[in-house]
Amino acid sequence: MKKNILVLGGKGKTGRRVAERLTQKGHNVRIGSRSENPAFDWDKPAGWPTVLEGIERVYITYQPDLAVPGAKEAIEAFVKVAKEKGIQKLVLLSGKGEIEAERCEQLVINSGLDYTVIRASWFNQNFSESFFLEPILAGHVALPQDKVKVPYVDAEDIADVAVDVLLNERHNGRIYELTGSRFLTFKDVVHEIAEATGRDIQFTAISLPAYTKMMEEHGIPSDYIWLINYLFTEVLGNDNNQVITHGIEEVLGRKPKDFSDYVRETAATGIWNQKVHV
Repeated sequence: MKKNILVLGGKGKTGRRVAERLTQKGHNVRIGSRSENPAFDWDKPAGWPTVLEGIERVYITYQPDLAVPGAKEAIEAFVKVAKEKGIQKLVLLSGKGEIEAERCEQLVINSGLDYTVIRASWFNQNFSESFFLEPILAGHVALPQDKVKVPYVDAEDIADVAVDVLLNERHNGRIYELTGSRFLTFKDVVHEIAEATGRDIQFTAISLPAYTKMMEEHGIPSDYIWLINYLFTEVLGNDNNQVITHGIEEVLGRKPKDFSDYVRETAATGIWNQKVHV
């Protein structure tokens, strides 16, 4: 049966992939975005009931992250409106090893609605669709926490899991933790990208205060700097993130995409060989 599904953040890294997959399967998909009509804006709850009209299930992503101030209150308010509008099921994309995100999870878990929580490790796509792309293009990546190893997960895998849990009741009431199948340091990542692109990309380990200063000098907004500091300290340094999990195998019955496969496929698009415009 066709489902009516709202994808919040439907133009983001996972949201657009989820929306594409659901549409291909013949479901009725509504994109939750400020640029859509009706528009969805986390800062304008008065418009939420209209966006939820006729919807049965919702995929929730919160930008920029569930850890930021105000996220918990926004999720709490959204869950209340979702219940009022008769939503059947909520699927929340959460962050693995984020205490603040887990507080948001509890609001969904205790909503009285069917739910599934997806806790994802850091995305492969952070290096091609997000904040690490620019330094890669510049050929010099300077980051703190150079010794930390991360089991990066691919956004394609996250989207496959999200679609499956949205459509299948066997996932109701479950929490799935999604990681890749091996650990990589930032230096490992940069080396693999350099090898695949044939470029000379240097990696330099720096302190978090130095990285913060560099972001300030580049005019990065203060709330974004706060988030990066949080992610590099509370999340990357969290022992819970030094664990490889098997949520992808459990849901999809296959192994996660390996980071090398992501690098090879992404390098073939040419995105890492663009010229930097000064």
